[in-house]
Amino acid sequence: MDSSPVPLQVWPAIDLRGGKCVRLRQGDYARETVFSDDPAAMALQWVESGARCLHLVDLDGARDGQLTNLEAIRRIVNAVTVPCQLGGGVRDEETIRRLLDLGLTRLIVGTKALREPEWFREMCHKFPQSLALGIDAKGGMVATDGWLKVSEISATKLARHFDDEPLSAIIYTDISRDGMMEGPNFAAVKEMRDMVTVPVIASGGVTSANDVARLRDIGVAGCIIGRSLYEGTLPLADALRAAGSTE
Repeated sequence: MDSSPVPLQVWPAIDLRGGKCVRLRQGDYARETVFSDDPAAMALQWVESGARCLHLVDLDGARDGQLTNLEAIRRIVNAVTVPCQLGGGVRDEETIRRLLDLGLTRLIVGTKALREPEWFREMCHKFPQSLALGIDAKGGMVATDGWLKVSEISATKLARHFDDEPLSAIIYTDISRDGMMEGPNFAAVKEMRDMVTVPVIASGGVTSANDVARLRDIGVAGCIIGRSLYEGTLPLADALRAAGSTE
């Protein structure tokens, strides 16, 4: 019997701010790099390079609490045929319905899940397997409001709180590693993976094919890759190969 780890999904990240494709360092809105004025074209580029799914973030929405880059999101969804997930500003039922009707496969809820857990449970049951719990951690504690605030609840405790709900995934980001090109926090990712039964997607710091392979060995369902793809230090083809995602 083949005991090798199952392939993991590689999610190229498209972070949206002011209608452009950008990357932040450690979630700092003052440390922004603009990579493209045309996010839909960037999405097509990743798909043509082999991406089978895309991770979208409305950075303005995450900070301000309401969806902001809707037109850019619509253009991306209309341009590609692969599954797209979106986080940032998803904080009410109307927005959830609107985005799912737009064609997004999965929506990520973070801040609102922490602040109103019963509401989030209700949404999980209204939209089973269409919502993911977004957990952004700083020093092991959950960060909210586009990473501008740090709560007093641990990332693993929040994950366990919702582990029995019909979630599609937990998106786990270590802010200290995000955009820093220093590799993921493997110990924290493994701890999260071992604490829950819901599939875990790791985000933050994926820099090399070896990082992808180590995450695959840990047993996470996928990883989100941003700056290293955009700066060319990790070609998408190499990431897919390390993930076991190539044919």
